Amino acid sequence: MGREQRAPAFSMFQPRLHANFVGVASPTALQRGMSTAGRFSLLVLAFYRAGTVPAALAADADSAAWAGGLKSSARLIAGAPADGVFQAGVEIRLAPGAITYWRNPGDAGLPPTLSFDGSSNLAQARTSFPAPRRLPEGSDEAFGYDGALILPIDVEPVEASRPVPLALKLNYAVCEKICVPAEANLRLVLPLEAAPSPYAEAIAKARALIPRRVDWTSVGADLTAASARTWRLCLASQEGPKRDLFIEPPESWWFDVKADAKAPAGSDCFRVTLMQQPPGSALPVAARLTITGGRGPVETTIDLKAGAGG
Repeated sequence: MGREQRAPAFSMFQPRLHANFVGVASPTALQRGMSTAGRFSLLVLAFYRAGTVPAALAADADSAAWAGGLKSSARLIAGAPADGVFQAGVEIRLAPGAITYWRNPGDAGLPPTLSFDGSSNLAQARTSFPAPRRLPEGSDEAFGYDGALILPIDVEPVEASRPVPLALKLNYAVCEKICVPAEANLRLVLPLEAAPSPYAEAIAKARALIPRRVDWTSVGADLTAASARTWRLCLASQEGPKRDLFIEPPESWWFDVKADAKAPAGSDCFRVTLMQQPPGSALPVAARLTITGGRGPVETTIDLKAGAGG
C-alpha cells in the first residue's frame, strides 16, 4: 500500500536542493564560502552530534516520544476521532533561528516527506500543511516555518472498530547558517475511545492555518498578462495581515513572484514571471496558488496563458 507522502505540491513539483546541503540521507552540512577543511570539520561535527543526541523525551498516552536532532525535535500527537476519522498531528520544534520548509521550499531547500509504512489498520493518512511564510536565507528566499509547527493528519482506519497503531518516518530539513537533514521514526497508537486529548486544541489551531480550497472565480482577483512571460495579479485588500502569494506549477516549471509596489489603493498586487519551463513545452500551464493574509489563507488553481508576444 503506497503510504509515503512527499510534499504534495501541485502535480509534480520539483524542489531545488538548498545550496548548503551535501547529501540528503545523512546529517551532513556545508556552509557557503568555507574551505574544504572547514566543510570536513562541519561534516565530522554533524556525525558526532548526531550520535550524541540525548535519548528521546518521554511519551504519554496521546503523544509519541520526542525524536531529537541537531536543531529540532519531532513527535506524533493524537487528537480526537471525528466521523470515523482519527485526528493526529506531527509536531516539530525548531531551535531559535532555525527554519524548516513548506511543501514548496522556495528558492532552495527540501520539503518534508512522510512515510506511514509499518502502520496497522491504516487505509489512508492525509497530511495538511499550514500556510507558509517567506523567510530570508541570505540572498535566497525560503517558504516555510520557524519556531514550532504542527502538520495535521487525517487518519482513516481499515476497520473503524479497531485502533490504529500509526508508524511515521519523517524526513525534513532544518536550516540556519548550515542545513542538516533530520529524520524521526515515530509510533503512536490512536485509540477508539479515550479521555479528551490535551493536544486536540493545538491540532485544531493548526487546522485553522490550513488554506481553504476555493474556486478561482470566487477569489475576486484580476489577472492580466503584461508580456509573453509576465502576469500581474491583483487582489482586493482585506482586513488582517498583509496578503502574500505563493505559486506551485508542475515539475520543471518555475515562476518568480514579487509584490508590486505600484499597486493601486485598495489592492494587493503581485508580478508573476515565468523563469523556467520544460524544453518543448508551451503555455497555458495550470498552477496552484496559495494566498495568505487578509481574512485567512485560501488555495485555488489557475491557468496561466501567454500574453502579447506569446
